[in-house]
Amino acid sequence: MMITNQKRMAAQILSRKEGRQVGVHRVWIHPDYLDEVSSAVQKDDIRELIEEGLIRAKPIKGTSRVRARKAAAQRSKGRRKGHGSRKGSANSRNPKKQRWMSLIRAQRRELKELRSSGTLTPSQYRYYYRKSKGGSYRSIAHMRSNMELDEISLGGDE
Repeated sequence: MMITNQKRMAAQILSRKEGRQVGVHRVWIHPDYLDEVSSAVQKDDIRELIEEGLIRAKPIKGTSRVRARKAAAQRSKGRRKGHGSRKGSANSRNPKKQRWMSLIRAQRRELKELRSSGTLTPSQYRYYYRKSKGGSYRSIAHMRSNMELDEISLGGDE
């Protein structure tokens, strides 16, 4: 039983109905009513069958993002970042400027908190600000340990 013409007509009708192209391969015909569909010769007959639900347009298949999302989640945890996955130098992957910016911002944030809490006087704040700007401290912990050496009580682990 040939239903090539019926599929072609259904594709045309469904394209107009959906507002975007429906190809012949996206036309689904109910397998129990194939003889009824093959007897439909005119477009009106096909329209009726579409309204009855015997002919439908299959949904468009997209590319699944499940695997990509799973890989991205793993990368955020630090997986999949070994030597085999790398392209580009260490500096291109995490530039020196970026490293410096995150370090200096963290140190300045800490200094501002210490000044606002009254732990540092404005002159001490200015002194440590200049030192951190000069790159004297590797980290916040390093900066705090230097402050403790200068006998500034930070009230950390007492």
